[in-house]
Amino acid sequence: MSSRRTLRAGTAAVALTGMIALGAVLSASPATAAPADIASGSASGSGGFGSSGSSDSGSSGANDPVSTLPAPATTAIKLDGATNFRDIGGYRTTDGHTVRTGVAFRSNRLAGLADTDLTKLSAATVTLDVDLRSGSERSSAPDRVPTGAQYKVADVISFDSGISFHELPPITLGRAVIDGLINGSSDMVQSIDYPFMVNFRGSDVAFGTLLRSIAGNTGGATVYHCTSGKDRTGWATAVLLTLLGVPRDVVNADYLASNAELGDPKAVQLSWLEAAFNEVDRLYGSVDQYVRQGLGLDQATIDALRAKLLV
Repeated sequence: MSSRRTLRAGTAAVALTGMIALGAVLSASPATAAPADIASGSASGSGGFGSSGSSDSGSSGANDPVSTLPAPATTAIKLDGATNFRDIGGYRTTDGHTVRTGVAFRSNRLAGLADTDLTKLSAATVTLDVDLRSGSERSSAPDRVPTGAQYKVADVISFDSGISFHELPPITLGRAVIDGLINGSSDMVQSIDYPFMVNFRGSDVAFGTLLRSIAGNTGGATVYHCTSGKDRTGWATAVLLTLLGVPRDVVNADYLASNAELGDPKAVQLSWLEAAFNEVDRLYGSVDQYVRQGLGLDQATIDALRAKLLV
């Protein structure tokens, strides 16, 4: 029961951040909270970006069965202590490339890894673990990592970079509640949480850190994770795969695969992921601009990610 309380605390934290900070944001200057401070600019050609409003986004229904989407890539490594651990590689991109396997792995928390799991990660040359969880989650369930691997924190709900947003939280909150009701969301907290992962500047810092870390890890493979490996990790993976040029229906399939991996048909819902992509569209116009302006990636980092992850 305590693990479920920890999970709920983690998934609700970004939305709660918005409500707690509401008074402060309402009194903040427009440069701090309003979308007008998002710089304009055209997307430069990286060859791998897709607009978050792409026509290949798959069905938009809230309860689409996974069977209607392309099958996710086969996972080569199975861990006894992390059931949602899987390779993000193997997917084809719209420009004819394939996402390289054995380079980046998504997962749920690594606190319960067995010694045999650590041996598997060492054999897969995992040299970097990026933890997207909050401080309380990390303290209650610290990661186990292979000997010699680097451990890095990229806390999606951290206040270390301040409490500020790209648009006023009441706008994001109200829109998320309406969308969740229309889509028949099975969990309104999640319907609210996802767009706040795009709106909250602290999340920008974390996701930007993750992508730069993957690009800069020249000595081996990277594993990144949150608690269940489905929400913060799910959004991070959706952004990364979109950046690489993977079609939206395949991105959706990878996201929805958490339901099977976790043995819970309601672990994730497609409308939650779409809420985050819709927030990207509203604030930036495209995933391209979100990655560059929101997460702060420069062209050199984007090129490094493509060189490292595409074949």
